[in-house]
Amino acid sequence: MNQVVCVKWGNKYPANYVNVLKNMVARHTTVPYSFACLTDDPAGIDADVKIVPLPKESHIKTWWSKLWMFSPDMPLKGNILFFDLDVVIFNNIDNLFSHNPGKFMIIRDFNRCRIHDWKLSNSSVMRWQSGTMDYLYTEFAQKPDRVMSQNHGDQDWITKRAKDDITHWPDKWIRSYKWEMIGLKDTKLMTENGKKYFRTPAKIEEGNSVAVFHGQPNPMECADKFVVDNWK
Repeated sequence: MNQVVCVKWGNKYPANYVNVLKNMVARHTTVPYSFACLTDDPAGIDADVKIVPLPKESHIKTWWSKLWMFSPDMPLKGNILFFDLDVVIFNNIDNLFSHNPGKFMIIRDFNRCRIHDWKLSNSSVMRWQSGTMDYLYTEFAQKPDRVMSQNHGDQDWITKRAKDDITHWPDKWIRSYKWEMIGLKDTKLMTENGKKYFRTPAKIEEGNSVAVFHGQPNPMECADKFVVDNWK
């Protein structure tokens, strides 16, 4: 069973981000799947999204909540494909379900555009078989304060602990909107009619199907046409 999963914790992202992600997946895959959201607040999320309540662990905040996806208690089983809420899917993603079957797939971190042999990982898009990566949560849960103090975020912990299990997606499939599709030279963000844009238009290369947003702008306020056409 293919499971597409996202996590909505706290109030950083409104429910609409979940609903838009659900719609983007539906438009850009032919693979059968179920769509679910792990959340502490399901208000505003479309009725056809399966809601999986996040456990109330007050000491675990922000992006660290993502690690519960790897918990043995997480009820979704099968081939798990995870997306962060601040991604834009704009081309077919069937290959994300089937590439390197059985492997733990994750993005090679976007500092790759600065340092050619960069090895760290970015957890914005991941795929794994349920039950194969449980240790990422169970070992974290044994010493959460220590892990959180020694790592900037979940992807640092995943990179270190799962280094022998990690396989990176092909770089061209999933790209940083700001650093790779726009480029490092254009850093001036413009605003017009409530929308934000760079002077350089985004470059979509062959094979690219997902844009990852980090920093500014966020997808909802981005004026690039491919974002506007898909963010709905």
